[in-house]
Amino acid sequence: MNIIICDDCQEDRAFLNNLLKEYEKSSTEQFNITEYASGTGLCEDKEVLSNCQIVFLDINMEEQDGLKTAIKIKELYPDIYIVLVTAYMSYSLEGYKVKASRFLLKDDLEHTIKECMDSLIGELHKKDCYVEFSFVEGQIRLQTDDIIYIETARHKNVFYTKKQAYTIYKKMDEIEEELAGFGFVRIHQSFLVNMRYIEKISSYVLRLITGKEISVPKSRYQEVKCRYALYKGAE
Repeated sequence: MNIIICDDCQEDRAFLNNLLKEYEKSSTEQFNITEYASGTGLCEDKEVLSNCQIVFLDINMEEQDGLKTAIKIKELYPDIYIVLVTAYMSYSLEGYKVKASRFLLKDDLEHTIKECMDSLIGELHKKDCYVEFSFVEGQIRLQTDDIIYIETARHKNVFYTKKQAYTIYKKMDEIEEELAGFGFVRIHQSFLVNMRYIEKISSYVLRLITGKEISVPKSRYQEVKCRYALYKGAE
């Protein structure tokens, strides 16, 4: 597993590096850790980023702070997990705006790094999960994380993925059951959405990172918001 630590303080980089190496000793994973002293230098190293799974970013860096760096990374590599690290709790809301997976306080890293890594590694392992369906286009095996959402269209359901759409003659209830446990939420009768692609939910509208907006019925609104908050670890 390739991990990046980006912090303009050498002591803080070394401290986090040591914590990750200690975690590695009790893990089945092997880490390759690369350090950067600036967000600008990190963003320029596209070869390393393209092979990275997790980036730990200090928010308060000179020249280009961690929030700006996170935005640039997510634009090019949306699947990378961003962990924002800072000494100030006031930045936590900003972390959600840049689609950070976690927000950690520097003073509490010794107590939070294990839970953080356990969760992220679990999410990474989920990416290895596949489902197979008999689509109109044929028998196709899909990675669950590649499915953005599923929409009912007349008597069919359409799977919208990163690459293309697939059509299937199968009830949405049955599809929802098969995808249970993979981070999908039923918005209403006609939509099943992968929560990793949700940008925000407000005023009874769910917006995906693709720009698509879906109305959420009042009867389901609180349940959908709660499911998403739990998924993001906000509660």
